Amino acid sequence: MSSLITAEIKSKADELYHGDEICQQKAKQLLSEISLPNGLLPLKDVEECGIIRETGFVWLKQKKSYTHKFEEIGKLVSYAPEITAIVEKGKIKKLTGVKTKELLVWVQLSDIYVDDPPTGKIPFKTPAGLFRTFLVSAYGKE
Repeated sequence: MSSLITAEIKSKADELYHGDEICQQKAKQLLSEISLPNGLLPLKDVEECGIIRETGFVWLKQKKSYTHKFEEIGKLVSYAPEITAIVEKGKIKKLTGVKTKELLVWVQLSDIYVDDPPTGKIPFKTPAGLFRTFLVSAYGKE
């Protein structure tokens, strides 16, 4: 898979980090800033993360794909080596690189958001417009 993150995109980054520890910390911090649960991105071996604050464009690169099971809701989620999104308060839009298993099929996720005012639930939407809602508590602290 070729990278969507070009040198031109990297040059526009307000923040660019390398290394698992700092990238994990910055991903959780960003989720907190936009009022989403900080457990949404349980990634492994993150090599790079960046954000262009003007547009909200964010990317995370990890060494290889990682599949995580959210035990509280029994859902498997697959995170590709490269994840991109546009973020804003309470929303992740145009998400790439994240799939969830529904029955026997892996389904791409495109949008994640929390309701305003908060309802304690978090809807996940596919590019086809289908969505499922789960409790925010299944994904860690808000």
